[in-house]
Amino acid sequence: MKLDMKGGDGVWQTRPVAGAGTDASGPAHLHIPLAGDARGSSRSSSIMKITKSALLAFAAAASASPTKRQSPGACPSPVRLDASTNVWRQYTLHPNSFYRSEVELAVQQISDSSLASKAAKVADIGTFLWLDTIKNIERLEPALQDVPCDHIVGVVVYDLPGRDCAAKASNGELKVGELNRYKTEFIDKIAEILKRYPNTAFALVIEPDSLPNLVTNIDLTSCQQSASGYREGVAYALRQLNLPNVVMYLDAGHGGWLGWDSNLKPGAEELAAVYKSAGSPSQLRGIATNVAGWNAWDLSPGEFSDRSDAQWNSCQNEKLYVEKFGAALRSAGMPNHAIIDTGRNGVQGLRQEWGHWCNVNGAGFGIRPGANTGVELADAFVWVKPGGESDGTSDTSAVRYDEFCGKPDAFKPSPEAGAWHQAYFEMLVRNANPPL
Repeated sequence: MKLDMKGGDGVWQTRPVAGAGTDASGPAHLHIPLAGDARGSSRSSSIMKITKSALLAFAAAASASPTKRQSPGACPSPVRLDASTNVWRQYTLHPNSFYRSEVELAVQQISDSSLASKAAKVADIGTFLWLDTIKNIERLEPALQDVPCDHIVGVVVYDLPGRDCAAKASNGELKVGELNRYKTEFIDKIAEILKRYPNTAFALVIEPDSLPNLVTNIDLTSCQQSASGYREGVAYALRQLNLPNVVMYLDAGHGGWLGWDSNLKPGAEELAAVYKSAGSPSQLRGIATNVAGWNAWDLSPGEFSDRSDAQWNSCQNEKLYVEKFGAALRSAGMPNHAIIDTGRNGVQGLRQEWGHWCNVNGAGFGIRPGANTGVELADAFVWVKPGGESDGTSDTSAVRYDEFCGKPDAFKPSPEAGAWHQAYFEMLVRNANPPL
């Protein structure tokens, strides 16, 4: 019996909105004006002569060491995060300027003054910034200009070739086989920026959906074709982003996906194998769960505990999943602490099936970000999915239409994945639990 949420039902997606920003495509270069001319001048005897080999050596050193930048309010010295500890007890998730601008524009469209007042508060809540295309790397550097020393910037790294191999709404820009572009044009560029801001702390969620799909959807041809690229790409990301001012969490789906009893061990082994192939990077803290998901943290009995197949899933909420999958990760030899996305799980009992992931109707903002989880393996509650950005379009004629966005429990009408969804944002504010 296959217990992976009946194939595709175990898969959900989230897609951020396309953004804009200043060009952050590479490090600043140092240009050195030379007194005189290479062929000599009347002043040549009074200046220091610089040999060609010396210039080449200097240029190589400059290009290998990107110019360091410090944003106003950043720490006075380089940040060194100890990934063997819970950094969220020291840092607050930063409310990034990109999402803040989306929220502020949304508030202007709300005529109800009471609702607008509540919505305005969302701009001050820490939320992860999604880098989901090569172009959208532009978003990152502008968002680093206002980060206080006690804040940590949350970033989602999300652009694998053949991305989301079991879905339509969130397919990425890179095709299967374009792994070199992923490495050089995406991961390397992000690493350059993180190195330029050594006095700022970063928390990274690495590639939502990717490795979990290889556990439960490997029977699909698209996932079979993507598998080697996923594994090599994620390992490369873990190696290149393994920096002193960074703590990383590898996406691990949620309790309704890898939480099935038959998926716990193979799921943990899949993640651990990639972690080890990356050289067991010191800055990997563990996993991210429920990213863009809807599962409750500690609801008991769980939302689907009364289903006939619940006997085969002992992870009926994310708390149970973190504990049970964490134990499996430990056995597999991988760090097992977790952050949990509670951004949109404020209301339960809305979905017809556990695997329904698209713009769930009736949802509300959930538990605010913070380290007070009550569980040692759970580092923090975080908002990874920016509430108000659509999961996918309900337009059945659209190229990227996914049937899950047409389910009876999906909000309609809904725009393309990543587009701002004003009505949905207002619903999240209205139904927030705890209230805003």
